[in-house]
Amino acid sequence: MYKKLAKYYDLIYHWKDYDKEAYSIKDLIKKYKNSDGNKLLDVGCGTGKHLEYFKDDFSCTGIDINNEMVEVAKSKVKEVIFEQGNMTNFNLKTEFDVILCLFSSIGYVKTYSNLEKTMLNFSNHLKTGGVLIIEPWFTKSTYWVGAPGMTTYDEKDIKIARLNTTKIEGDLSIMEMHYLIAEKDEDVIHFVDTHELGLFEIDKTLEFMEKASFKTEFLKNGLMEDRGLFIGIKK
Repeated sequence: MYKKLAKYYDLIYHWKDYDKEAYSIKDLIKKYKNSDGNKLLDVGCGTGKHLEYFKDDFSCTGIDINNEMVEVAKSKVKEVIFEQGNMTNFNLKTEFDVILCLFSSIGYVKTYSNLEKTMLNFSNHLKTGGVLIIEPWFTKSTYWVGAPGMTTYDEKDIKIARLNTTKIEGDLSIMEMHYLIAEKDEDVIHFVDTHELGLFEIDKTLEFMEKASFKTEFLKNGLMEDRGLFIGIKK
C-alpha cells in the first residue's frame, strides 16, 4: 500500500489543511496533557506533513509501517526522527508526553485483536499524565457503502485522478483505489491500491483504551466529518 505511490501522496491529499488540524490538536494537548515534557510521537505519520507543524513546539518522532513513506518524510521534514514500524508492536525504548494517531491510520490495524494490542503498545510508550489523541476511521453506521469516490490533482506538469468503490466485509471496509497519473514527458501510469480498514465501534475502542490504563473521552466533533477524536490520558 502506497509503496509506488509514496512520492505522489502529498499531491493526492493536497486538499487537506494540515496546518489547521495541527492548530486544533495543539489546543487539545494544552487542555489534556498533564506530563511535564514535550516529546511527541506521530504514529502512522506518512510523509510527515502533520509533523511539519509540530516540530517547532515539540521534540518529534514519526513512525510508519511503510518504509517508502518514511523515506519521503526524512527527505522533506528536518529536525524530526523517523522510524519504520508497525503500530501494534513497535518498540522505541522511550516514553513520550504526546502520542498522535491521525487521519484514521488506526483503521489499518484491521481487527479488534490488533486494536487492543495497539492501545497497550501506545500506553507502554506514554508517560503518566501524557495524552493520546486518535482520529478514528468510520464505524459501520457512518461508513458509506457502494458510493463511488473521486479525487483529482491538476497542475501543468502532472495530472492525477483517483477513483474508488466501497464495500464492507465483516468488520472491514474495503476500498479499491484506481490511480491514473500523467506526468510531463512520461507515459500515463495506472496503479491499483486496495485499502482495508477496520470499522471499530466507539464503545469498544474506549473499552480497550481504559483496559490499557487510559482515562478516556470521545469528542464527536473532530478534524474531519463523522470521525470524531479519542482522547486518552495515561493513568
